[in-house]
Amino acid sequence: MALTKKAPFTADHVGSFLRPERIKEARIQKEKGKISGVELRNIEDEEIIKLVEKQKQAGLTSITDGDLRRSWWHFDFLEGLVGVEGYEPEEGIQFSGVKTKAHSVRVFDRVDFDSHPMLEDYEFLHSIVGEEHVPKFTIPSPNMLFFRGNIDREVYSNEEVLLEDLTKAYKKAIQAFYDKGCRYLQLDDTSWAVFFSEKGLKQIEERGQEPEKLRSLFVQAINESIADRPEDMVITMHICRGNFRSTYSAEGGYDAISRTLFDELEVDGLFLEYDDDRSGGLEPLKHVKRKDLKVVLGLITSKYPELEDKERVKERIEEAASYVSKDQLCLSPQCGFASTEEGNILTEDEQWAKIRHVVEIEEEVWETQ
Repeated sequence: MALTKKAPFTADHVGSFLRPERIKEARIQKEKGKISGVELRNIEDEEIIKLVEKQKQAGLTSITDGDLRRSWWHFDFLEGLVGVEGYEPEEGIQFSGVKTKAHSVRVFDRVDFDSHPMLEDYEFLHSIVGEEHVPKFTIPSPNMLFFRGNIDREVYSNEEVLLEDLTKAYKKAIQAFYDKGCRYLQLDDTSWAVFFSEKGLKQIEERGQEPEKLRSLFVQAINESIADRPEDMVITMHICRGNFRSTYSAEGGYDAISRTLFDELEVDGLFLEYDDDRSGGLEPLKHVKRKDLKVVLGLITSKYPELEDKERVKERIEEAASYVSKDQLCLSPQCGFASTEEGNILTEDEQWAKIRHVVEIEEEVWETQ
């Protein structure tokens, strides 16, 4: 069956799912030397096949591998770039009331893209999805290395040179995924959150940077990275405020950066968090001028099991439609269910209830038009 709709879909999702206990146990066994890397990958393959079928049964059109092979949503990809390596800093990343395990990435040489293990990961996903659904793959935005990475200043004393190498690497990565068959790629990015609040702006100041210059560099990083994408490849971006064990790391609305996000970025769609008051109101959507930009409203939380009131969600979709054509709007959870392997604090059954909730609301809002 040929798909008549283009990604992102009116019922979509950010991408990650809770790791099955079988995979968690297999990773422990691998670390202990009791199973091989090949055996671990075979287990991951089997669990991803199950996950793909569950996504189809839940009514999704876009299908991911759930990040089941990853420990982190961003570090796993970034460590695969030439000139980048993982390391253990003194402490982890601070979230609201909890801290991650200590891990990060650093740039130790000129950044580039060569062969990457996630190309094989995508190939496997592509091979099992089938023609009636769309395989979707997620990678961190280039800003995650540019702004969040530990940069060796002897290698890159100049931000512009780093940005030039980084965007060239991402162009190669995007083409490589396309060559493997990928037509729906998502860039995940927590860096924009520094513009959402006074706390974030203070962080920019403490780094000795100017907010306006940094904003311009962020836009440049995204737009130059995707500039050469093929016409039939959809690239979206998820703008996140942090997601670790049902907590967050940033807050604030889109007001201060809305014109940049909606009018300057050349992505095909934006996944926006709108699951609680921490994300601000829908009014910034009035700055959406592009008629070809899809806006995916993250009105369903992935952090807690309670299902949102359907009528309230529909009211918020209608409010968004007062700013943006409903034809440009979509619905999804605000984030993935497991940005790291630890996962959010809900069960797999509750996770799937959330996904079905998205699909049911989508059918009632859009399919009846």
